[in-house]
Amino acid sequence: MSLDKKQKNKIIRIAGHVGALIPLALLAYDYYFGLFSPDFIREITLRTGKAAIVLLVLSLAITPLNTLFGWKVLYPLRRIFGVYAFMYVALHLTIFVYLDYGLSWPLIREAIFEKRYALVGFAAFLILLPLAVTSTRWAMKKMGKKWTTLHKWVYLAAILAVLHYILLVKNAYTQPFIFAVILGVLLTLRIGPIKQWVIRQRRNWGKGKKSRAPMNS
Repeated sequence: MSLDKKQKNKIIRIAGHVGALIPLALLAYDYYFGLFSPDFIREITLRTGKAAIVLLVLSLAITPLNTLFGWKVLYPLRRIFGVYAFMYVALHLTIFVYLDYGLSWPLIREAIFEKRYALVGFAAFLILLPLAVTSTRWAMKKMGKKWTTLHKWVYLAAILAVLHYILLVKNAYTQPFIFAVILGVLLTLRIGPIKQWVIRQRRNWGKGKKSRAPMNS
């Protein structure tokens, strides 16, 4: 039985919500069964931060995937992944200010302005905050073209998030740089001329494939 567009969108949305909540569910599971390492705070800091970056990069991957493969069906996931990315960023920041620094505002202020990773991460949070607040359909209609202009700041937020990760993990550069390369490719595919060239190549490939298809007898 084939599914119509509405049913496909519903399934994709449900899958998006479930997938985005998996890191949180794993955190709750590990906490309940006492599976965290002795350095509990650092572990949950890294895990919430990584979840935020993964979801942020995934939200930015939807449009390039459509450019490459014509997967418009994935468009509902952009907002879902973006909102959940902010949720993990908020958790990440809460762990930093509450568990790590015990809500000591002098120490928090000192950390933000003296530690590069904290300053970069806080800047990313400040950029993402208005994007999360205006992520509703109502805000999109109310703001019009200004909404699109505002939400382009997500590119800078993603760059800062990856830089924050690189600075935070210090010498363990492999994963952060993988994210940096992926993000670089995704942003490159959004550049107008490159995007149009990829779309033309995809369409030409599709036409060539149809022309080589055997005729029905």
